[in-house]
Amino acid sequence: MAPAKEELTPENRVLQFIKEKQLIPSPQKLLVAVSGGPDSVCLLHIMVKLRQELGIELHVAHLNHQLRGAESEADARYVADLALRLEIPATIESRDIKAHQAQHHASLEEAAREVRYTFLAQVAGSVGAGRTAVGHTIDDHVETILMHLIRGSGTRGLRGLQSLSQWQSSGASLTIIRPLLELSREETAACCRRHRLNPRTDTSNLSPEPLRNRIRHHLLPQLRKYNPQVAEALLRTARIATDDLAFIDGEVARLWGQVARKQTDSVVIDRQSFIALPSALKRHLLRASIESLLGNLKDIEAGHIEDMIDALDKPAGKVIGLPGGLNFTIEYDRYVLGSDSAALSPFPVLETEAKLNIPGKTSIPGWDIEAAIMTPSEVKNEGGKTDDFSACFDYDKTGHQLTVRRRRPGDRFQPLGMGQPKKLNEFMIDARIPQAWRQRIPVVVSPEHILWVVGWRIDERARVTNNTSKVLRLKFKRK
Repeated sequence: MAPAKEELTPENRVLQFIKEKQLIPSPQKLLVAVSGGPDSVCLLHIMVKLRQELGIELHVAHLNHQLRGAESEADARYVADLALRLEIPATIESRDIKAHQAQHHASLEEAAREVRYTFLAQVAGSVGAGRTAVGHTIDDHVETILMHLIRGSGTRGLRGLQSLSQWQSSGASLTIIRPLLELSREETAACCRRHRLNPRTDTSNLSPEPLRNRIRHHLLPQLRKYNPQVAEALLRTARIATDDLAFIDGEVARLWGQVARKQTDSVVIDRQSFIALPSALKRHLLRASIESLLGNLKDIEAGHIEDMIDALDKPAGKVIGLPGGLNFTIEYDRYVLGSDSAALSPFPVLETEAKLNIPGKTSIPGWDIEAAIMTPSEVKNEGGKTDDFSACFDYDKTGHQLTVRRRRPGDRFQPLGMGQPKKLNEFMIDARIPQAWRQRIPVVVSPEHILWVVGWRIDERARVTNNTSKVLRLKFKRK
């Protein structure tokens, strides 16, 4: 019979946890983030004890955040001395967190986390470490669950800290492991005392400003008055949320490619298929779509997902702005998530207005246009075939002074088969042309009226009839 967890030493509990979660593939160079506090110092101590059994080579990383003056400098010296005594190579550097905060208009916590993880990613890359260990304990796990609950992070936030996670930002990436999630903060402090490691005390942890500190020092003690086992209850909730999300993520993976697909720098979601999904799958498919574009979900909150859900049945043209420069655009038969919904248009940007050479060839940015004057019999001998980008007209009705341009306010034309002219904007709406495409669609005009909305419809008044003697054939070809 395996010994109970409480009978195991902290080292053996961490070893068991690492093996159970497969956190360290062997052999492996492991970067250990050491702040100098009890948790990270205990982590380093245990990794040193386990390095032979795990087949790992260690490298220490410490970042001076320059937030506590002499204290920060003393922390850096302590970590340098500790690594030297343990004969472990170390990278110790400084960064100006407040400057980063001011530049990016972030909270101090967000700025510190971003800079710290970027630093760790750079060090891991430079020393060839596949994974980076951080000293988060079960107490951090509980506090994170509460933080996410307070901020309304949704079911995914209820998982709290994960034993293995990925971090990405601005091209940097980091694989993070948390081997101490089975240990409490009290146990890491006891480990340091037992081995006379004399870790540093971060006085900023006593400040009431950061939300995590207020949760640690004020909220959790109050919650324990209602339920002395509140930490266990939160951990149980996290386990349930993790299991539920694993199932949902599997369903999202199965649906990817059927309901949603990545196309260039956007994600296209089939509207009819998506609407039919259960709400839980809708939310998680949207999250997966955003993550596929941004690489992470760090700025995406539950409220952003709910804004998208609320917009699903809005009219085409509705746009929801999201962090990271993304837009969620409602189209007629699909939803488009990306920085530029027009990027998926089959039409290039149309900036110029050009006169067509008739007969002859005309080249404009994005298009080559060919104009030919033919007899009806010549058209018939060629099969008389047209497609969305070629059309035939009665030349006597069009004349040769034709121009290609984009639409203008007040444009009207008489679509083929209709008895009366119609506003071009109304035609485009009825034809379910995505709003982001409309300014890109070429419009061929004569001095009198529009002849052709390229890709859709010619004008009734210029169609070829039995009385036509000369046919004007126009062909548009993408460059």
